[in-house]
Amino acid sequence: MEQFVKNRPDAPAGFFEAEAAGLAWLRVAGGVRVVGVAEVGPGRISLERITESRADAAAAAAFGAALAVTHDAGAAAFGSPPEGWDGPVFIGRRRQPSRPTASWGSFYAEQRVRPFLEAAVAARNLDGAGAAVVERACDLVAAGTFDDGDRPARLHGDLWAGNVLWSAGGVVMIDPAAHGGHRETDLAMLRLFGCPFLDVVLAAYDTQHPLVPGWRERVPLHQLHPLAVHAAGHGPAYGAALVDAARRTLALG
Repeated sequence: MEQFVKNRPDAPAGFFEAEAAGLAWLRVAGGVRVVGVAEVGPGRISLERITESRADAAAAAAFGAALAVTHDAGAAAFGSPPEGWDGPVFIGRRRQPSRPTASWGSFYAEQRVRPFLEAAVAARNLDGAGAAVVERACDLVAAGTFDDGDRPARLHGDLWAGNVLWSAGGVVMIDPAAHGGHRETDLAMLRLFGCPFLDVVLAAYDTQHPLVPGWRERVPLHQLHPLAVHAAGHGPAYGAALVDAARRTLALG
């Protein structure tokens, strides 16, 4: 196996180990292919090298159906980290909680949106008035308004286009922030940052596992997490987008 090595001596403790645990957990789901791990240790991970190719509709359809299979493998609870891993979890380089929780709304608001608001305000990417709007949306979510009885899905957790590699053998996922969550969150992340043939991906997913009606309207709700993460460190445009998504979430309630 040709390998690609990432060395980051300054990486937080558990950074690459959490990545490897997430990849292993996603792999055993039997859905979307994930990059192979040859070796992992503090500040270093050696991965299978993926030769990329152009995206096409056939690969997109296969990806959508396989992603539903990955999600359907499930998790012990909302917020559960990958099985066998009890250390920290990360999105990018940011640490985020993963405490098993019975309610999706409580987990999502308290562990995936609120933890990033203080940093977003400190970075001046989100002002006080905007933060108040997001807090109101979090209150609505945490109250269980959008809990729908679906069991926890096995999520990639950071499924933007850069973590979806198109190869001759189909899509390969990399760099997860894997946890138990709501399946619509991964799908909303694909839409937020763009994904080739996204309509084909979503149609194939819906055929494999029919989505609950209204999922398109709930996209802003499920984009609160990645927008909050980006508002914490990537500029005021993300703060504005976060507030807009929060307002649209409030309108759903």
